[in-house]
Amino acid sequence: MWQLSKSMSWHSMYKSSKFRHVYGKAGSREQCYEGIPITHSVHDNHFCAVNPKFLAVVTESAGGGAFLVIPLHKPGRIDPHHPKVCGHQGSVMDIKWSPFMDNIIASSSEDCTVRIWQIPDGGLRRNMTEALMILIGHSRRVGLIEWHPTCSGILLSAGHDCKILIWNLEEGVAVKMIDSHPDVILCMSFNTDGSLLATSCKDKKLRIIDPRSGKVLREADCKSSRVNRVVFLGNLKRVLTTGVSRWNTRQIALWDQEDLCAPITEEEIDGLSGVLFPFYDADTHMLYLAGKGDGNIRYYEVSAEKPFLQFLMEFRSPAPQKGLGVMAKRGVDVSECEIFRFYKLVTLKGLVEPISMIVPRRSETYQEDIFPMTAGTESALSAAEWLSGIDRGPLLISLKEAYKRPNPAGLRASKWDRRTVKGIDLLENLTPNTDKELLKMVFKQQDEIRKLKDELGEKDERIRQLELELKNLRNT
Repeated sequence: MWQLSKSMSWHSMYKSSKFRHVYGKAGSREQCYEGIPITHSVHDNHFCAVNPKFLAVVTESAGGGAFLVIPLHKPGRIDPHHPKVCGHQGSVMDIKWSPFMDNIIASSSEDCTVRIWQIPDGGLRRNMTEALMILIGHSRRVGLIEWHPTCSGILLSAGHDCKILIWNLEEGVAVKMIDSHPDVILCMSFNTDGSLLATSCKDKKLRIIDPRSGKVLREADCKSSRVNRVVFLGNLKRVLTTGVSRWNTRQIALWDQEDLCAPITEEEIDGLSGVLFPFYDADTHMLYLAGKGDGNIRYYEVSAEKPFLQFLMEFRSPAPQKGLGVMAKRGVDVSECEIFRFYKLVTLKGLVEPISMIVPRRSETYQEDIFPMTAGTESALSAAEWLSGIDRGPLLISLKEAYKRPNPAGLRASKWDRRTVKGIDLLENLTPNTDKELLKMVFKQQDEIRKLKDELGEKDERIRQLELELKNLRNT
């Protein structure tokens, strides 16, 4: 009887998952990007970034670092002479699109700098060598960059000088240096509202840091294993790490962010040697694991209670991946029930292949249960507010409008485009002297828009209160 009830309990838990039949679908040849000279760098990074407008890929180049920026709606064979972003003096190590402005991308390089670039709406027509902003502060090559999840004016960079610099892009200066790491930082991850930063380091320690003060709040000494990558799991107050066990097998570990004394659970994956990259979708609570040099992507459903990690399925491909870019949720094809999309770098073929993760449903209506409210492109607070100690979660949007007006190219204009808001040109009467001043102006305009929206909301609430009072007076 006990065995039967246990079996039924497990079966009902497994059956209740909406995502147990999710499958991966590789893009057709017409949807791939071919002829790309993908970088041969051995640095463990993705070398690829994507948003609803553009695909960016770090390329092999002589005499400095470069990356391609391709309009997303223009797949096919890329011209060998396609214009590049090539302002760095050393190899490009990391690239990340701004979560708030689809034309703004940050890059870090072996030349010890971080640069901010603005890509024209139609893509590049000639090589771009002049950056909007050059951030100089590291003494050795800069391997990682990370945008703040809710504040458009904050960017983090981690260099091989074992320092993390926090940049205020509204002023173009470094406002904080975190020097808590004795060795090279391997990975950084913000929590949902950007109030905490998790890092992994070559010294085999996992750290939870207050990014504003630089104080290490909690620390785990993983002596029996090597932690490579770390990611916050949304609002579950959990942190997931990937690494290598004492038996040289790849493993994942789940931690309570409030207590790093020991992992909640550990699971060995396989005996391969490539770094295991974790990707977490906070909207669906799904975790994806993709190994460098592997051809497969495993995916799990994460829960706050046992069994914590429920293996769902595995997407398999014979072509090994060098890196993966991930599309923002606002760029997926809602009408096809696509809940996640990768862009896979295949170095041997010079190919970037889209891989869609799809929930198989035949319904022709909007599937609200698999597409909850998700982070939009509007910044929740200014850099000054965040630095003063204010925390806010991301401002959420509904994807239902995308379902009503499907775009076959998978492109949608950013809600707060850098040039226009509701048809008003923000910069038409402004004449900045430099590109740096232009970028500052864009960030300040975003902050002003947010404040005006807040004021409008307060006034709407006041109007509702007055209408209610008037109604009560009439009734008496």
